[in-house]
Amino acid sequence: MIDQLKQIFLFNSDTPLIFTRLYFWGFFIVVLLFYSLLYKKLNLRNIYLWLVSLFFYYKTGGLFLFILIFVTVVDFFIGQAIYRAKTKSGKKAWVALSLSITLFVLAFFKYDIFFTETVNQLFGTSFQVINHGAFWSNMLVGTHFDIGKLLPPVGISFFTFQTISYILDIYRGDIKPVTKLSDYGFFVSFFPQLVAGPIVRASQFIPQLYKEFSLSQAEFGMAIFMILKGLVKKLFIGDFIALNLIDRVFANPISYSGFENLMGLYGYSLQVYCDFSGYTDMAIGLALLMGFHLPQNFNSPYKALNCGDFWKRWHMSLSSWLKDYLYIPMGGNRGASPFTYISLTLMLAVIVLLSGKLWLAPVFAGIFGLFALVMYLVPTFRLTVSTNINLMMTMLIGGLWHGASWMFVIWGGLNGIGILVYKLWKKISPWENSNHWVANFWKIFITFNFITFTRIWFRGESMQGTMDLMNQVAGNFGWAQVPAMLLSYWRVFAIMLLGYLLHWLPGALKDKWMNRFVASPVYVKVIIASVVVFIVYQSISSGLQPFIYFQF
Repeated sequence: MIDQLKQIFLFNSDTPLIFTRLYFWGFFIVVLLFYSLLYKKLNLRNIYLWLVSLFFYYKTGGLFLFILIFVTVVDFFIGQAIYRAKTKSGKKAWVALSLSITLFVLAFFKYDIFFTETVNQLFGTSFQVINHGAFWSNMLVGTHFDIGKLLPPVGISFFTFQTISYILDIYRGDIKPVTKLSDYGFFVSFFPQLVAGPIVRASQFIPQLYKEFSLSQAEFGMAIFMILKGLVKKLFIGDFIALNLIDRVFANPISYSGFENLMGLYGYSLQVYCDFSGYTDMAIGLALLMGFHLPQNFNSPYKALNCGDFWKRWHMSLSSWLKDYLYIPMGGNRGASPFTYISLTLMLAVIVLLSGKLWLAPVFAGIFGLFALVMYLVPTFRLTVSTNINLMMTMLIGGLWHGASWMFVIWGGLNGIGILVYKLWKKISPWENSNHWVANFWKIFITFNFITFTRIWFRGESMQGTMDLMNQVAGNFGWAQVPAMLLSYWRVFAIMLLGYLLHWLPGALKDKWMNRFVASPVYVKVIIASVVVFIVYQSISSGLQPFIYFQF
């Protein structure tokens, strides 16, 4: 009995509380049961959902719960201080304090190993990373964490970005701070979107805290549809092709033919979409069942006509966040600002640290000085370069948001180059304004393949692994073995084909299916849901896989 209670209430790193586990659905039913008793009392409802969300995070991330609480409490009081400050300089001081604390927490837990290894490499030191939280957890609770490994708190990039947007929106005068810690805590830690987004703006979500519960029959049907769609994407498509092809290929590319490597790469493009969008589909559905609306995070990204269009469709909450809080403050398409050059200097410093070669610093300084001189002498060149720097910096920082490594820097840089090349190409392209299906087909084909190519660095386990993959595709494709491979992996390829066909179906047709489900009687929804859940969980061939974006 005691062991069962421990399993229910204590954190276990082997069984995190994720949407695909049956334990989560039991948890959610219990949450809804008590929610049905409290939903009319807004204050109690918000306190209850905040506490429930904290428990969810504890079951998912363990004692990192205290990091979430710390960030929440600090920014709650700083937000009030910003609003009360009488002078602009006073407001700026409070904003600077908030950003310093939040970004320090983010950098310490996400980039600590990178900084430690870099210092040791550059200066010949032997500093070691010590996870003090794991040490005290082992001492007090009897856990067995590795104290030499400091993993980032689950979803830290998501909830810190939410608190940053809250602070900056108060400073800009776009919103007023909430007056209750429980309300702010609920906004930061609402469990459906806490660990993998979408990133929710305070101006979008906080007003919902003070609205009466409302759930129409159409919204109920929509919520169930989104949850089922997310389960199919994640378990039936994403996890199946990952376990049966993608993970094997990326773990050791040189052991597989170029054809298998290429199919693994195309499979990963589908997997990462199904995994991430599947999570946000379920998050949107779960939140809607409780009367809360989360923003759309994906819009058929592989239908994008160019790289810029892709980033308007992929991880839309992050793209809009980077645009509003990074790209536009740097100057956007109006030109560079001091923030641009500060960001550029920091980015170049990160590249120097990643390379471990201090001699690159004066080289970058010389290149920077040369560009500055030409920009001063040629005003038209200044505007072109400065606006493109803003864009590249945004994409590079977006890459580093995912992790401090050359892999993510290259991935972010390639996406930035893709957008810049399109900006130049559209000025001379004779097909830019054409809506003919042949022109659109080639635009989508080129964009999709370029985005898939960049994923070599996003998914690759090492720089050597990415080189091995490309070498296998280019020099050891194995044309003669393709028929045998098609037979060997026919289930994987069938699921991949199904996934891509569903993605590329016309939006109107998919909306028609969704509307039919939403309008169907309850008993039909129950039958469809039962069949879908049965098929999805029967397709699981191994242990449940964590969501890819939990690591960010």
